[in-house]
Amino acid sequence: MFEITGLMESNLTIVNISYAMVDVLRKESSYTFDETVKRTEEALASEGFGLLLTKGIDEMLKLKLGIEYPRYTTILACAPELAKMGLDASKDVGTLYPCSFVVYDEDGKVMVSHTSIMRAASELGLASEEAMAPVIEETGKRVRKVWDKI
Repeated sequence: MFEITGLMESNLTIVNISYAMVDVLRKESSYTFDETVKRTEEALASEGFGLLLTKGIDEMLKLKLGIEYPRYTTILACAPELAKMGLDASKDVGTLYPCSFVVYDEDGKVMVSHTSIMRAASELGLASEEAMAPVIEETGKRVRKVWDKI
């Protein structure tokens, strides 16, 4: 199943893409690139996610490959309670950790994106749908709060 839903309000476009049961959240930010990264980090922290790493992938590509690439920053975070819930469902769920958000420049627009790793765990067969249902519900609530603050 492939489904795209969207909402347009003034200069904000929110696109939710579902591949089977995996959600990909993507939206354009009305803030600068650096402000969007900061807002994402703050939103994650405010919802109990510990920030593990914020890394400019474009900087790494320039350093290691000598190429210019549009700005692209990965923000890795983990909410311990949610991580434990996933691991309790199946230790293999941990292969998808940590939770990540990306901020990137696309044709002069600042975009933010996130993929639901807990839904992916179920779809990939790392844990049963039944075991993951409460994890997906709780992470969905928490990520939605983060998403709304970005």
